[in-house]
Amino acid sequence: MILYNVTVSIDPEISEDWLSWMRTKHIPDVMATNCFLESRISRIHGEEEGEVTYSIMYLCPNQKTMDFYQEKHAPELQKDHSERYTGRFAAFRTFLSVIEEFKP
Repeated sequence: MILYNVTVSIDPEISEDWLSWMRTKHIPDVMATNCFLESRISRIHGEEEGEVTYSIMYLCPNQKTMDFYQEKHAPELQKDHSERYTGRFAAFRTFLSVIEEFKP
């Protein structure tokens, strides 16, 4: 499995709008690609003063599906985000291979 993590620092003045848009538009659009099994959004604690930072995690079943998402869906979805919040955010993406899961 592949864990796709997007970390976003957003301008505090628009953070509520951004969070609402992520919940109602962007994350549902990403999930509608059927490339991911689940997703979650988390607030990162301990950020620099004046910053609001979130982590959005998507769980993908395999590398082939992740590559397909990156090629066919990510450019347009990232463009929508960038156009809506131009100059008001910084983002970086991380891809992790899940080695093992531990559940109770």
